[in-house]
Amino acid sequence: MKMNSMVLALIALGMTFSAFALTLNSAKSQGLVGETSSGYLALVSQNAQAQTLINSVNAKRKSKYQQLAQKNNLSLAQVETLAGKKAVEKTASGHFIKVKGKWIKK
Repeated sequence: MKMNSMVLALIALGMTFSAFALTLNSAKSQGLVGETSSGYLALVSQNAQAQTLINSVNAKRKSKYQQLAQKNNLSLAQVETLAGKKAVEKTASGHFIKVKGKWIKK
């Protein structure tokens, strides 16, 4: 019986930690990450969890950009530039974008 209680407690604890996982939207809303003209996210303020999120999202973005570049006979740099422009334009009010090397709140 004690073992079952411990297992249930560990499962509940694990579920609690996953509830605190940082999402892209929450990281943007908290001002931890922002969009850049390069098509990738960057840290606005230092946060290890946000950096892990950025690494994951940027890796997925780069993979998608490479697919689009190959499909449309463009260079990776061209796709990154186009995606960056679009991401900055679509950034919600109150979130950060990097303009000329400086973070500004849109």
